Amino acid sequence: MTGKRIQQRGLWFDEFEEGAVYLHAPGRTVTEADNVLFTTMTMNTQSLHLDAAWSEQQPFGQRLVNSMFTLSTMVGASVAQLTQGTIVANLGFTEVNFPHPLYHGDTMYSESEVLEKRLSKSRPGQGIISLRHTAKNQDGVVVAVATRSVMVWTEEGAP
Repeated sequence: MTGKRIQQRGLWFDEFEEGAVYLHAPGRTVTEADNVLFTTMTMNTQSLHLDAAWSEQQPFGQRLVNSMFTLSTMVGASVAQLTQGTIVANLGFTEVNFPHPLYHGDTMYSESEVLEKRLSKSRPGQGIISLRHTAKNQDGVVVAVATRSVMVWTEEGAP
């Protein structure tokens, strides 16, 4: 093979633009199996995620998708477009909110806004990006919002 080879990657520090909003495709339809598997794998025995009969008697009238699944899927949807192969570390989350529940059968659509970027003072060739991830259901209702900081490589600093 002598043709050009292109490897999928996220963005280098210099490619992030403050104020830019990235729409992540495809959406993800959440199944009952997704919710039960994630909930049991993480040893969360909350009846609100596992017990249909009990959940029917609660204010939402049905089981809710585990909010940690929602958070993980929302952030995971951004990886291919933003940080695949360019991330050094996930530095942390702030302002994590779940303003509306996600239910079995809902489809989640995610987007990420670049809030701020700065070069690292202590790690040459690396920079810190602040992102606001937002997930909406198929009706456009916001189901999750989180602010996240990541450290990424500059193109010149990458190994």
